[in-house]
Amino acid sequence: MLRSAIPYARPGQVVGLFGGSFDPPHQGHVHVTREAMKAFGLDRVWWLVSPGNPLKERGPAPLSQRMEAAQAMMSHPRVEVTDLETLMGTRATADTLAELKRLYPDVRFVWLMGADNLAQFHRWKDWRLIMDSVPVGVVARPRDRISARMSPAARVYAKYRIDGQARHLLGRAAAPAWCFVNVPMVDVSSTEIRTRGGWDNGVLPE
Repeated sequence: MLRSAIPYARPGQVVGLFGGSFDPPHQGHVHVTREAMKAFGLDRVWWLVSPGNPLKERGPAPLSQRMEAAQAMMSHPRVEVTDLETLMGTRATADTLAELKRLYPDVRFVWLMGADNLAQFHRWKDWRLIMDSVPVGVVARPRDRISARMSPAARVYAKYRIDGQARHLLGRAAAPAWCFVNVPMVDVSSTEIRTRGGWDNGVLPE
């Protein structure tokens, strides 16, 4: 059954925020989530299934379909699949973070992303505001490591990078702070699944 509610977090907890279209969700998303929880010492992770990505021309599958698939895909007691952006009426990540910090003033948030997103992070609306608002945890994906490390965002915030050996400190660090970690990755993307007709055939990767 589709769940839609504001999730609970205790004061002082460190919550990782993993946003995206999840169109469709796949094992790569699950793997990034589990690795980020271990690497950055997160108490919880919330998937933020977005209404749509403003950087993409093509609209995603219906939100209800993506939510149901994500909830079926991600099963972990400390991970919650949410449609918070729809519930709060936000679209841009900076606006979402501002509203979450207002709703949860005593919770520490960490924004999670794959290295591919860091490579084009400078195109996001108010990307500097995002970096200045919360720590950012970057999990390396295949083929994206070099472009991410050489990206405009990585260069601008180079002095705020936390060494990978201290990655467990990220959640308690004051923003701006970011950490890049290399982990064994599942080489799959939502784009590839859609190209193979995954949504149309009702097929999600094992």
